Amino acid sequence: MCFLCDAKHAAWPGRRGFLLAAAASAATLATTPLRAQVDVGRSSSLRNLVPAEELENAAVQEYAKLLAEARAKGALAPPGNAQLQRLQRIGLRLKPHAAQWNDRASQWRWEVNLIGSKQINAFCMPGGKVAFYTGILEQLQLTDDEVAMIMGHEMAHALREHARARIAKSQGTGTLLSLGAQLLGLGQLGDVAASVGTQLLTLRFSREDETDADLVGLELAARGGFNPQAAVSLWQKMAQAGGGASGPNFLSTHPSGPERIEQLQANVPKVQGLYQRARS
Repeated sequence: MCFLCDAKHAAWPGRRGFLLAAAASAATLATTPLRAQVDVGRSSSLRNLVPAEELENAAVQEYAKLLAEARAKGALAPPGNAQLQRLQRIGLRLKPHAAQWNDRASQWRWEVNLIGSKQINAFCMPGGKVAFYTGILEQLQLTDDEVAMIMGHEMAHALREHARARIAKSQGTGTLLSLGAQLLGLGQLGDVAASVGTQLLTLRFSREDETDADLVGLELAARGGFNPQAAVSLWQKMAQAGGGASGPNFLSTHPSGPERIEQLQANVPKVQGLYQRARS
């Protein structure tokens, strides 16, 4: 073999190694989680007054009851339903990014179900129990990106444990303080969590909670490869839907307005890189 051939063959392993190393670096970059891009601070410390496990168990029971009632009415979408499968596909893209916001999320048994109803509504109970009503999909003609924004928002309420904090507040400081001597046992606090299971669908979150869920949901969706600009178009649709005398149920607990839209628009650039990274 000539020296030129030797040189060519000797150079190939180096070039090949460089390409392999570059590919490995790209793969590592693609799979390494980036720190949060939106600024929402820490979850409320009040949530610690209500045991997470007890509240999640109560949510599981309430969710099962809701699904049983829907099934009895023929309103629960079967596994082969195209809209349900669409929701579940979107959920699968968001779920891997949930644990970044709450360590417990990796242990949750996530579910996504679809209920036939004209209600414009959706929710995620503590423990990862998600439900959409057909009304919100059909009446607003949501794109996949917009669905992901709603799902991310509702998941964020659960991940940031807003229900735990709201329940602690709603019980009143007197009730909670009277349990102070029994905090180590957590028994009575667990009873508090279980007793409010039926309230999980009607909790009214604070404006701060809603902002928190908007931003965390925006980032969850962007990490899942959904266009963050859809958060703006979603709430524009919500605002239009709420223009009548009787607005959607969803807007009674998730009021829309120009401030909400402006805040989302201001945060879209913060997660645009996450979206582009996910798409690539």
